Amino acid sequence: MKTFLRVLQYARELPLRLLLFFIYSALGIIFGAFNLLLAIPMLNALFNYKETSMADLPAFPEFAFSVEYGKNLFNYYFMRTMAEGGASRTLLFICVLLLVCVVLANLFRYLERVMATKIRVDIVKNLRMHIFENITLFHIGFFNTERRGDLISRFTSDVGMVESGVTDSLKAVLKEPITILVYFGILFTLSFKLTLFTVLVLPLAGGIVSEIIKRLKREARWGQESLGRIVNILDETFGGMRVIKAFNARPYILNKMEDESIYFRKVSKSMAYKNELASPVSEILGVMIITGILYYGGHLVLGKNATLEPGAFMGFLAIFASIIQPIKNFSSGITALQRGIVAAHRVFDLIDKKPLIQSRPGAVKLEKFEKELEFKDISFAYHADLVLKNINLKIEKGKTVALVGTSGGGKSTLADLVPRFYDPSSGALLADGTDVRNYDLESWRKQLGIVTQESILFNDTIFNNIAFGMPQASEEAVIDAAKIAYAHDFIMQSENGYQTVIGERGSKLSGGQRQRLSIARAVLKNPAILILDEATSALDSESEKWVQEAIFNLMKDRTCIVIAHRLSTIQHADEIIVIQDGMIVERGRHDELIRHDGLYKKLNSIQSTDKPI
Repeated sequence: MKTFLRVLQYARELPLRLLLFFIYSALGIIFGAFNLLLAIPMLNALFNYKETSMADLPAFPEFAFSVEYGKNLFNYYFMRTMAEGGASRTLLFICVLLLVCVVLANLFRYLERVMATKIRVDIVKNLRMHIFENITLFHIGFFNTERRGDLISRFTSDVGMVESGVTDSLKAVLKEPITILVYFGILFTLSFKLTLFTVLVLPLAGGIVSEIIKRLKREARWGQESLGRIVNILDETFGGMRVIKAFNARPYILNKMEDESIYFRKVSKSMAYKNELASPVSEILGVMIITGILYYGGHLVLGKNATLEPGAFMGFLAIFASIIQPIKNFSSGITALQRGIVAAHRVFDLIDKKPLIQSRPGAVKLEKFEKELEFKDISFAYHADLVLKNINLKIEKGKTVALVGTSGGGKSTLADLVPRFYDPSSGALLADGTDVRNYDLESWRKQLGIVTQESILFNDTIFNNIAFGMPQASEEAVIDAAKIAYAHDFIMQSENGYQTVIGERGSKLSGGQRQRLSIARAVLKNPAILILDEATSALDSESEKWVQEAIFNLMKDRTCIVIAHRLSTIQHADEIIVIQDGMIVERGRHDELIRHDGLYKKLNSIQSTDKPI
């Protein structure tokens, strides 16, 4: 229940909407019950009519906010109609009243559903946004350890399960209990003995259905976890289709999907069987109770000391028969609520997870990077594995530093510390003498521009991709940035120029074109510090020529950190840092390192002979 109440808090104006939902439900139930109660006077008018005179009329009842007042008021007008118009007019009176009650009951049921819909759609929208907002705050390492498919499943399937759980549980928790209480109140009024007999038998049904629900809740959790794994397999398959085909891995991926699908089918069947069992079990038990009521109630009507009139008994049966559906709804609603709570727990696991990288309390805004960037005694570990060891490095403003070394040596990890994708395990990264963790995170990242080996583009227009994260950018500024990145010409040759949609991850463009758009984006941002992570390593020679020219334009008058794959591109760097096994093993300019006859010279020689590093 605690989880359910937390879910409800995602709806706007919740107290007012719940109050209105409660009022509309109650009024719909009352008018619906009145429809059934009208069967009693209708039966009496048809089969047990007695002549009534004005002298037999009771006194007009005094107003009181009670059920008794309503009952007396109805009896007054009912008997008056009988006295003035006879059986025919009395029947017309009941039929008109029945029609009015049906219209009002359905009107209030409609308003109740409208209110439930408002609560539901608000919850789904706000819950999804809260998840999305929190996920975008998580550090890069989170996405390396968590399965993307499971995250997508929580965002879509689990929230959908919460949505259906909210709809059904509003009925189960608020509406149906009111219906059951109102109807039982009427039953006690009609016959205390018969209702008491009914109440003594009902707990049996509740106990059986409760056991079904308990087992269903456990299996619902297993089902949601399995669905998350299936979505993850799909995501990996679609993203790695080239590798799957190249390595003939289709049988492997099919077996993996089949194994998980078989498990999901097993859990789903078990859940479906139990879910479908709850309703018929409730109905069978309800019919058994009705059979008992018919037998016992018949004695109360037909016995020598009859305590129940035939019309009242028929009304009792009509009311009790109408209780069966609310009880079934209550049962299925609680079942849906349990499934929704299981899904909500998975959703709240993401919402409650605290981002490891965020601005500290009292962090100051960095308006402008002025002097130097310093890596001071920095070490970093992924879990227990030390990746960087005691790194010390200063980069003066406007200088270019290149990071080179063998694959897996720690170059990219060192660069990832600058935008705080990770924080060092020990030591500090200083900007103008201040630990960057003491700067407001957003203001610090405003100083940075990044161009990676893989161009990160979105299924949007060229204009929006260049201006990504900069909605205030003018058309003129975007075009100027594209020209500096040598992208303007091919953009103008595309179908709709800057309004051309480039497909998922820029699939409609070549590798060189995608990279030049990434560079144009960095140019538009005009960062003080630029990080180039092997920005040309995946390109052919022709594309690399244009991209290298664009990068040269981008690097002018900026502090640059360049991770180099092709050493020929960084020979003019102010300082080259050679990293091996997480440590700086050499540093200097190109000519100095060549004379030093160390690892850098070895790497340079390998590339000169076109051998792989």
